[in-house]
Amino acid sequence: MYFHVQQLINEIDQDEPDPDAANALQEGLGGQFGEMRTMMQYLFQSINFRGPSAKPYKDLIQGIGTEEISHVELIGTTIARLLDGSPRYKGKPTDPVDAPGAGGATPLKIATSESNIHHYLVGAQGAMPVDAAGNPWMGSYVYNSGNLVLDLLYNLMLESTGRLQKCRLYEMTSNKTARSTISYLIVRDQAHENAYAKALETLGVNWRTALPIPKTNAEKFPEVARLLELGLQSKQYSFDLSNLSEAGKIFQGLSPSNDGTQLDASEQAPAGVPMTIAAERPEEFSPGADDDLRALIEATAAMEMADIERTFGEMS
Repeated sequence: MYFHVQQLINEIDQDEPDPDAANALQEGLGGQFGEMRTMMQYLFQSINFRGPSAKPYKDLIQGIGTEEISHVELIGTTIARLLDGSPRYKGKPTDPVDAPGAGGATPLKIATSESNIHHYLVGAQGAMPVDAAGNPWMGSYVYNSGNLVLDLLYNLMLESTGRLQKCRLYEMTSNKTARSTISYLIVRDQAHENAYAKALETLGVNWRTALPIPKTNAEKFPEVARLLELGLQSKQYSFDLSNLSEAGKIFQGLSPSNDGTQLDASEQAPAGVPMTIAAERPEEFSPGADDDLRALIEATAAMEMADIERTFGEMS
C-alpha cells in the first residue's frame, strides 16, 4: 500500500512565470530519462521481484521508486508554477489576463508564440505527461528484465543519464523556481546512483570500469552545493511505515561517489514542506468549484452522512 503526505518533498523557490523553462522541464518529467520513467521502472521492478533471500534489494528499489512518485509531484508542480499566470509573462499585473476577451484582449495569445501550445490548449497552464518536444510518455521506456544485475546496471545508467540531463537543464535557465527543483533532483539522482552502485558492489560487479558516474561539476552550482553540504547525496529513505525495509543492509558504508561521506538509510522520509493549491485560472475556464457546485457538494455530503448514520448509527 502507498500513503500520501500532503507535503512537497522539497521547497520550490518563487520567481516570475517562464514558459520556456517549463517546457524544458517537461523533459525531466516525461522524457525517456525523466521522473515518470524512473518511477514506473522501479515500481514495476519491485512489484515483479522474485527471490525472498534478496529482499534487501527489492526494498531498496521499492524505496527509491516510492520517492520517485514525490519527484513526479515536485517537478510537475514546478512546471505548473512556471506556467501559472504566464499569459502575463513579462507583462504588468494590471493586464486583463483574468478577463477573457475583455476590451478585445486575447489573454492566451502567448500560447501561439511561446514554447508548447499544449500547455495552454490542453493542459490549462499545467504539466503534462510528455517530453520537451511534446511526445507522450511511453510505457515501453520501462526496463524490467527480471535479472537483478541487469536491472541494477540499467537503473544506474538511468540515474546517471537523468542527472546529466538535469545539469544541462540547470544551464538552460536562470529562473529560481526551475533551478530550485532541478538542483534538488540533481542531488537526489546522485543519491540513487550511489544506491544502485553500492548494490552492484555487494553482488561483486565492478561497475566503475564500465559505467562511471558522469563528471558534471554540478557541485559548482550554488543551489547544488548547499544540498551537498547537507549530505543529501548520501541519504536514502525507506518510505516504509512498518519499518520492515532491509535496504539499509545495502545502503551503508562509504559513498561510491568518493566524496568521503557515509551512506545513511536510517530515515523513513524527509520532512517535506507545505504545499498549496494553485489559484483559479478564469482565462483557461478552470475556475474550480463555483457557488452552485459547492452547494451541490455540501448537499450531497449531508445526504451521504445521513445515510451512514441511518445504517451504522450516529458517528462520533
